[in-house]
Amino acid sequence: MNAHPSAAEPSRLDRTALLSRAARLSLAAFDVDGTLTDGRLGYGDDGHEFKSFDVHDGQGLKLLARIGVEIAWITARSSPLVARRAADLGVRHLIQGCHDKGAALSALCASLRIPCSEAAFMGDDLPDLAAMAVAGLSVAPANAHPWVLERVEWQTRAAGGSGAAREFCDLVIEAKGRREELLSRFSPA
Repeated sequence: MNAHPSAAEPSRLDRTALLSRAARLSLAAFDVDGTLTDGRLGYGDDGHEFKSFDVHDGQGLKLLARIGVEIAWITARSSPLVARRAADLGVRHLIQGCHDKGAALSALCASLRIPCSEAAFMGDDLPDLAAMAVAGLSVAPANAHPWVLERVEWQTRAAGGSGAAREFCDLVIEAKGRREELLSRFSPA
């Protein structure tokens, strides 16, 4: 479990330490609402829920999976819409209706035989703190709640639902030295 300093002294990693931790990741877990979406919930007259996911975040998640990083979504809410988006992206580990994200992340790491030190968790609000404490690297989008921002090890420049997950995925890809390999797959010869 990571020990986080008091709110008066937010934990921040220097670039070298951040890249070192990112290079060792085998699992990247994400909260959904406020992290992979902008956190707004819309409802139609028929009661159906609406959310917006950033296409760049989706591409980043697919790229991480392509280089062998397991992807998980751990969310307190349950939504068929989230299940559909996870399926569209090939996310194999979707945990919905979860009220103890720390226990869920620990159990997932155990089932995958991945040390928690090789897992990252990205979230934006208080229910995410337990998973962040378990993870070897805690990350938050720029617009996360201030109490969360005080405790994470790295904060993206982008907001949740607006490229924050992609920014994190790109960091991991670069830390693992896989950027050029991925670029070559998409660039004409």
